[in-house]
Amino acid sequence: MSARLLGVSHTALNNWIVAGDIPTVITKSGRKEIPVQVLCDLRERVEQQRRSGHRRLHLLEPVMAEGRRRADRMRSPLPVVGADDADSHRKAELRGLAYHRALAPRLRRPMVEEAGRKLERWKREGKVDPRHAEAWEAVFALSMPQIRKAIGAEDSRGRDLRQNSPLAGLLSEPERRRILAKV
Repeated sequence: MSARLLGVSHTALNNWIVAGDIPTVITKSGRKEIPVQVLCDLRERVEQQRRSGHRRLHLLEPVMAEGRRRADRMRSPLPVVGADDADSHRKAELRGLAYHRALAPRLRRPMVEEAGRKLERWKREGKVDPRHAEAWEAVFALSMPQIRKAIGAEDSRGRDLRQNSPLAGLLSEPERRRILAKV
């Protein structure tokens, strides 16, 4: 069904999954599935390609290639952490910091608005502590330069924010994997 939605063959879709371009989750029944939000984002990007007027047989390939190019251009925003250098909690903190610092320069108001809608959904579903939701709402009310600074701050407020980040999912899978490998 995912391949059909994206307008690609099952083989092509599987190749992108194996290459790490598209994330998957394992269901309780043991099936590998693509998260719905990822599918929706990919479908939207395919539609953008189609609307751009570029007649291409393979509309998803440029989308996947752009994610790989962005990952290749990434400079590590933090030093590489070895297995013995930090406990697992600190590694998770550093990865969250690297993720948000990589995202900050590209962050735009529509992305913040989407994260705000996600935060509202989390609040309705009881998936976020009200204090964390209020902190994110305060950040989202700031100017874009201030938001970029806040999400990449290495202070207690920044660490607290990144523990429950509605900005997750905005980097491509290759970029996310690059951060996981380096930090």
